[in-house]
Amino acid sequence: MAHQNPSAHARSSSAVPSAIPRSGVIHVNARHASHYTVVGNHLLQHRELSATAIGVAAYIQSLPEGAPIGIKTLTARFPEGEIRIGSALRELERHGYLERRRERLATGRVVTRTYSYNKPGSTWVEPTPPPAPQPPLAPLPPPPLPAGESAPGPEVEPTPGCGPGPEAVAPPPGRPVHPDAVELLVGLRRYDSRLLLSERDVRRLAPDVSTWLERGVTPAVVARVLSADLPERMLRPASVLAYRLAELLPPHLPPAPAAPADRVGRDDRRPDPLQNCSGCDRAFRAPHPGRCRDCPPEEDAAA
Repeated sequence: MAHQNPSAHARSSSAVPSAIPRSGVIHVNARHASHYTVVGNHLLQHRELSATAIGVAAYIQSLPEGAPIGIKTLTARFPEGEIRIGSALRELERHGYLERRRERLATGRVVTRTYSYNKPGSTWVEPTPPPAPQPPLAPLPPPPLPAGESAPGPEVEPTPGCGPGPEAVAPPPGRPVHPDAVELLVGLRRYDSRLLLSERDVRRLAPDVSTWLERGVTPAVVARVLSADLPERMLRPASVLAYRLAELLPPHLPPAPAAPADRVGRDDRRPDPLQNCSGCDRAFRAPHPGRCRDCPPEEDAAA
């Protein structure tokens, strides 16, 4: 009978390779090709920041330029209350991830801007402007026609104007579009020249604008929400508009309460006329002459 060695290592029954740890976290990573944000480990593994502050900082770094990040906006986005969100923002300011400045615009208006730093101590670098477009090359002369063929007739020139109007932008298929949505988006450049949108952006944003209009918001109010307090530097205006349309969408307007029966057909903005009480001669407001509430009805007084 063979003797057993009690000090020998038991054979592992696990099929886990030796390179993978037997405890702790095991990362299963997929390569991102789009829609991702690079966040430094100095933030994610910060020793003094709370978990709420780290999460808020990572969320802010993923937002487009000009997105609102006030306490009210963040509280509507996350389950944490205003106290925890405000405390997280103050933590990020103390450690250099956020900075709030009061700056004066060229128009003289003083605004508060919030700067988000993906690495504390870094400075804002103005984006390099795109290169100037090169003049188009002269078209080549048409090839000579074979014998017996005639040149095609001239094309009819379109009527000169200011470019394609709202009716020239076809709405996206599959989603209903409000009749005023396209015209509203095309006209935003009247409020700010930087809101000159391409036809592709108009088709993409028109269904979201239709949702606002269907919820009872007037076109003038929608245009004011989209064009007010825009950031001074916008790399992608359409992205800013898409974020505002999604994050600031108001709820459905509840139905108006029914008017009381004695006020149907009357102007509710005007108070009831003054009447003299037939019992005590005191003035009171009522739709019809009679007695005030402190005097008994005329029938009881007669009895």
